[in-house]
Formats: sequence, structure tokens, C-alpha cells
Amino acid sequence: MNAKYLHTIKWIGELLESGNIPYQFMGPSALFIQGVEIKDYLNIMVDVQWDVFDETVALFIDHAPSQPQKNPETAFFQLEKDGIQITVRCLFNMTIKTDPYRLPIPVGETELWCQSLYSYLYHAEMQRNSAEIHSYLSAAQQGFTAENEQAWNQNNYQALVNRYGRPEELADKIKHNPKWRLHPFYKYMGEMAGRKVTHLMGSNGVKAVAMAILGAEVKVVDFSRENATFAKELAVSSDVDVEYVVSDVLSLPPENVLGDQDFVLMELGVLHYLIDLHPLFEKVKGMLKPGGRFVLHEFHPISTKLITSTGKKHKVTGNYFAPAIENNEVAFSKHMPEEDKRGLAKVVQRKWTIGELITAVGQSGLVIKVLEEEPNHKINDIGIPKTYTLVAERISDTHGA
Repeated sequence: MNAKYLHTIKWIGELLESGNIPYQFMGPSALFIQGVEIKDYLNIMVDVQWDVFDETVALFIDHAPSQPQKNPETAFFQLEKDGIQITVRCLFNMTIKTDPYRLPIPVGETELWCQSLYSYLYHAEMQRNSAEIHSYLSAAQQGFTAENEQAWNQNNYQALVNRYGRPEELADKIKHNPKWRLHPFYKYMGEMAGRKVTHLMGSNGVKAVAMAILGAEVKVVDFSRENATFAKELAVSSDVDVEYVVSDVLSLPPENVLGDQDFVLMELGVLHYLIDLHPLFEKVKGMLKPGGRFVLHEFHPISTKLITSTGKKHKVTGNYFAPAIENNEVAFSKHMPEEDKRGLAKVVQRKWTIGELITAVGQSGLVIKVLEEEPNHKINDIGIPKTYTLVAERISDTHGA
């Protein structure tokens, strides 16, 4: 870490806090604060609230700031400290505190406000550093995946039995009505006979077995060995073949990414295990054949990020836009006895907004065909979205895929 650069950033942050000036560091300096390795340690950019810009100039007056430059859109001044060029800027009529990607980062005993690295999805200044951002997220993802893998390999088999019964008991239920297990996204897949399907992060194999019963050639990818054990027993009891690859989806061996799949499916509580969607959709695109479809059925972020209660009196206690990485209980813990829950490791999650999802899919080159938002079916939750289904297609190579 560049100590002089950090010292200067902290000095700026503390000075602005002393003047009660809303601010956020931008560009490479914001990435530096968040732990991303950058190349430029000679420049710092910080945005301040536009209607206290004059007060900000006065705050720096003892440090020889340049004459402020103004135009109808912005104003800025510059100064130099310890050989580092500092640009302090405001954007007129923009409220710093309501920026959805403004977040506080603790640095030692100091809390610094900066623009989240996730704003690269929309912000040109951050996009210029997208290679560094993806490299940082990739390294962080490896550590988080190791934590999540540990969490999903602790008594999960018993939790599945508690939830569904023994695999042979569940098999009879799936065979009775396999299409029901694929509701509500089955309508976007249709006739399964002869289709090649990969179910990424496919968990316990229930959906995979249902598709195999309907005639599909199905592969499941999931890092949980206990999920794999249950899924294999379920497939045997259902008299179908399901290939199960025990692997993190981003580390999937090349022989599983051949561009020959009719469908790639992901569903219910999976995206939040990934802190960067870019490598996921690159992988999905590589698996699909031209004309193949990616089908995602997920929990709606209105329910997972914003509204944290159910029933007649809903409370908005969350921040829909928060790009935070969280530690949460592993999903299957609700099917475990209370005495067993206390020892379970937690999982690391990043909950995505609909806008972030759509943008990431679009940037991958997949063509979005459908986004259906689905209601909560409980009477007291009418009007609140519970899940959504997104369908995206890999266009044919003749169209530039």
C-alpha cells in the first residue's frame, strides 16, 4: 500500500468531515480505498456537495488551491500536497448523499466515503479501471467461495432429508408431476426431450431429475458434495441419469464449456454467492450453443434487499441500492434443529438489483428476451414481487456472437 497516498486521502477526508462537507472519492482513489490495486498514485479526485462548494474552497484556502473553474455543469479547483495532485469537484444539482453507490469504508480509525467499485456498470470514470476491478473481485471471490463451500458441506444432506424425506420418497413425488417442479419457468423451456441442459449451482438435483424425467440430458454443477450425494441418490431412485459435477461454477473445467447446451438454468438463491456477475455470464455464454437460452429464476430484490417483513404491516428497512457484501445464515439452516444451527458456518453474499443484473447480462452479449416479475402469492403480500424469471439468448455466430 502506498503510505503517502493513503495519508493524503485520509487528510482530505478528515478535513472535509471537519467542515461537515458531504463528499466521496472517485476513480482510482476510490478503488484504492476499497483495496483495488491501482497504477496512479499521483492524482486524487473527490466530489463534494455542489451547494457547499464555496465553503469547501474556503476549507482548503491555507493549502494554496487554484482559482475555482466553473461551467453550467460542474466546478472544480486543484491543489498539490506531497507531490500528489488533488482535484476537488462538484456536479451542480447532484445530491452526494443520495448517490446509490456512495459508501463508507473504514480505514484504520477513519471512515472514508467513496464511490463503490460496482458503479463501473454505469460510470465512465470507473469503467476505465474495469480490468483492475474484475481482477480484484476475482481474487476476493476465491476466498468467499471457499467460505461458502465450507458452509454448504456441513450437515446439508441431513437438512435435505428433513425437508424432503429420503431420496426414494421424493423420487415418487417428482415422477408424479415433474413439470410442477419447474414452475414457473418451464414455459420458457418447453419440450425437454433430447435437450441438453446444465443446471448451474443446481443444489439438491430436484429440478435436474424433473428435467431428466421429461427426457432432457442434464448436468448439474455445484460445489456441495452433500448436495451431490443426495442428487445422485435421487436420480437413481427416479430411474434417470443425471451428471453431477462437483465444482465451483467459475472454476468449471473447459470440457464443460463447449457451446453445445440448449439451456443453462439457474434458480432461487444463487446469484448472491457471486460478487462479480461478469465472469458468470461469460461462462454461461460459452456453454450455450447459438440460439441456446439462459433461464434465471430468482428471488426479487424488492423482497430480499428492501422489505424485511411479511404480513399486513410491511416495513421498508433495507437499502435497495446497497452494494454491500454480507455474511448471512446458510439457506438450509432453517431445516435444521435449533441446537445444530449454532455451529453452522455463515455464507458470504452480494445481493444484486434488477438493474445491475440486466446491465451485466446485456454487457455480456446475451440478448434479453424476457424479464417476468412474479407476485408473492400470500394474501397479505399481494402487490409485492417475490421472484422473477429472466430469459436471455445467445445469438447465432452469423450475428456476431
